[in-house]
Amino acid sequence: MTVTLEQIAQWVGGELHGSHQASIEKIAPLPKAGPTDATFLTDSRYREQLASCQAGVILISAADARFAKGAVIVVKDPYLAYAKLAYHLDTTPASATSIHPSAVIAEDVVMGKNVYVGANAVVESGVQLGDECQIGAGCFVGQRAQIGQRTKLWANVSIYHEVQIGYDCLIQAGAVIGSDGFGYANDRGQWIKIPQTGRVIIGNHVEIGAATCIDRGALEDTIIHDGVIIDNLCQIAHNVEIGENTAIAGCTTMAGSLKVGKYCVIGGASVFNGHMEICDQVHISGMSMVMRPIDQPGVYSSGIPAQSNKEWRKTAARVMKIDDMNKRLRELEHQLSKLNADNNK
Repeated sequence: MTVTLEQIAQWVGGELHGSHQASIEKIAPLPKAGPTDATFLTDSRYREQLASCQAGVILISAADARFAKGAVIVVKDPYLAYAKLAYHLDTTPASATSIHPSAVIAEDVVMGKNVYVGANAVVESGVQLGDECQIGAGCFVGQRAQIGQRTKLWANVSIYHEVQIGYDCLIQAGAVIGSDGFGYANDRGQWIKIPQTGRVIIGNHVEIGAATCIDRGALEDTIIHDGVIIDNLCQIAHNVEIGENTAIAGCTTMAGSLKVGKYCVIGGASVFNGHMEICDQVHISGMSMVMRPIDQPGVYSSGIPAQSNKEWRKTAARVMKIDDMNKRLRELEHQLSKLNADNNK
């Protein structure tokens, strides 16, 4: 695909300094970009690379533009401009381009216009598929599920019965939506399964990563609101509710009946207790263990950064002595208080 710099400037909402008719074919990293590539600079610490950059055009901030040679497009946020350009130059293929002869589709499925279903996919009775849906090879869509227009499922996605998914969603390969929540009662050591009769309701413009699992509700629904993005290998338990435009990085685990607010950012491998609430605009650092509700926006952390093994061993040894140190400190405080009282007599 070849586009002019003028087209790129329009797409990203930037100011072009250079030939309007010059063209590029793809995007490349700053140090490797050639004359037919576009690139971008997001961090001024790498400004020295501009001197040797051979890119056809650079997406760049006004503060850094004067250090660049050749054509530039000045924008407020170069990374956002890169994202917009990448969207227009996207070469990712469709997950399905026809209704494959091996697909098994129930007779009463309601399909919109230009719906495609890949090889060996199964679409069960009562399903509704909106216009331009793509159901990849090997997918399963259970009874009475609803999938909105232009939503795309990659290969081997499983959508259980009565799940509802909005429009313009993207679900990566191997994701499982609507599987049973982990609900059991104990009868003298024997686990008795509790049927999970709720649903999963997913809003519009939601993206779900590969091999992520979202459990259906036990009685009420698990709800993922508009604009949420969830990375690979995450576990979202039954009756969780995630607010609009929250981002969740890989390997995060959320226990049942957790409520997460809007515009939160959850670092990778974080773990959340269930039956509590996280307010809007909370940023959780990676590998955090969130055991209590959070009712104030801000940044929260609990993971221990990596250190040398020697340092870690010393720290671990000291941690094991904290209880003893606390007792000794309390005893010293008691003795000091008693001594002060005697001196004041």
